[in-house]
Amino acid sequence: MDTRTNLPVVGMVGAGQLARMTHQAAIPLGQSLRILAADADDGAALVASDVLIGSHTDLAALRELAAGADVVTFDHEHVPTEHIRALLAEGHTVFPGPDALICAQDKQVMRERLGKLGAPCPRWAPVDTPADLDAFAGGSWPVVLKAARGGYDGKGVWLVGSADEGQRLVTQLRAAGTPLIVEERVALRRELAAVVARSPFGQVAAYPVVETVQLDGICVEVIAPAPGLPEQRAIEAQQLAIRIANELGVVGVLAVELFETGSGDEADGGLVVNELAMRPHNSAHWTIEGARTSQFEQHLRAVLDYPLGATGLTAPWVVMANVLGGEPGGMGIDERLHHLMAELPDAKVHLYGKQVRPGRKIGHVTVLGDDLAAVRDRAARAAAWLRDGS
Repeated sequence: MDTRTNLPVVGMVGAGQLARMTHQAAIPLGQSLRILAADADDGAALVASDVLIGSHTDLAALRELAAGADVVTFDHEHVPTEHIRALLAEGHTVFPGPDALICAQDKQVMRERLGKLGAPCPRWAPVDTPADLDAFAGGSWPVVLKAARGGYDGKGVWLVGSADEGQRLVTQLRAAGTPLIVEERVALRRELAAVVARSPFGQVAAYPVVETVQLDGICVEVIAPAPGLPEQRAIEAQQLAIRIANELGVVGVLAVELFETGSGDEADGGLVVNELAMRPHNSAHWTIEGARTSQFEQHLRAVLDYPLGATGLTAPWVVMANVLGGEPGGMGIDERLHHLMAELPDAKVHLYGKQVRPGRKIGHVTVLGDDLAAVRDRAARAAAWLRDGS
């Protein structure tokens, strides 16, 4: 508890853009976000006043963070579960807990747990040797090889097109100590995301299901609500996410990344779970302007066991486009921002305080409106201008 305000303090492990935007959401609630940053130049460390410098793998640093917080939460899933258990044993409150978080840390554990829940998943298997991969493929290539831990934004995922390629990859990755699973290549129509929040009391709130558009393994656009998604399928996706949150005991925001298969007609195809994330998620950044309660405020409400907020849209269509770093040279980011604000004054810009590197997520833009094509066009133009200055 902050003795100056008599309001709770949330400690967040990690100081990237998710912590930065959660800090912004904490301010109007009168709260103080306490951050464990790896470096003083991390995005959230640049804006928050209560910052500890330390590693998420250092139990002593985690203890220091927890000692000044009412609850500890995360902007990434990489904290060792044994450290989380140690904090719990010492009487600290940590959400989500280790039994839930492990499903977002380890894809093999996730697949095993989801299988027991009867959630729709791709056919999969653990891989220790090239023979395991060959047996799974059964001569039908390609298959999808994944690092069980540590992959993100397309990293740690390989589309394997032949036994020879699989032999080389598995040998190399297992020699490096990388745990692996293999999944069937799903005949997907598009990718969706169902984002929900759950409190310790058991209250849940679900956001509209969105479509996510990927390029080279990186999400470049999110459309809310998912266009053309039948109402019953949207309800099915929300109910699936809520069931997973309840069964796994998730507290906070849960993003369930989904594959939609088939033609999109209610009678054809269905939903398959791809990944889980137990924190605010890129697929719901649009909620800052586009929903009655942003995912960042909702995460704070959930981990503090406050009543959850309304999740309805603030406009018929909301589009979020990620801003990726472009090639060096040309006008600086501030000059680009000036031109963008003059050209597209309705585009809401969020920059993360990151150094610009080609392909790196450095921010996002959100545009709202009545005409989906026009909204998508303005969001794409805004993101491209911030990337390339043209």
